[in-house]
Amino acid sequence: EVQLGQSGGGLVQPGGSLRLSCAASGFTFGSYGMTWFRQAPGKGPEWVSMLHNDNTYYADSVKGRFTISRDNAENTLYLQLNNLKPDDTGVYYCARNGDGYGAYDYWGQGTQVTVSS
Repeated sequence: EVQLGQSGGGLVQPGGSLRLSCAASGFTFGSYGMTWFRQAPGKGPEWVSMLHNDNTYYADSVKGRFTISRDNAENTLYLQLNNLKPDDTGVYYCARNGDGYGAYDYWGQGTQVTVSS
């Protein structure tokens, strides 16, 4: 079955960095675009970044600080988070893009990122 296993979250001080990983299995990873979302406590999910056909896209709130990438040989999606701010705190989710635009058909379990001094 399709699985997206996430890791790499943790507690970091403002200005610090983390690298999140999303390990995929059960499908041809290189054939799908992938997306990162995040969700702060008590809030709805926020779209963060997408990688599709070697094109990258970022929310304005993270542009210039986060970098999305993938290693198709390892079936892994990454999100490099630099210059972290307290407002970046939340649960980060990876998701597989569906066949149509605006659809996400499988999600990882999420990983907590906490930015605090």
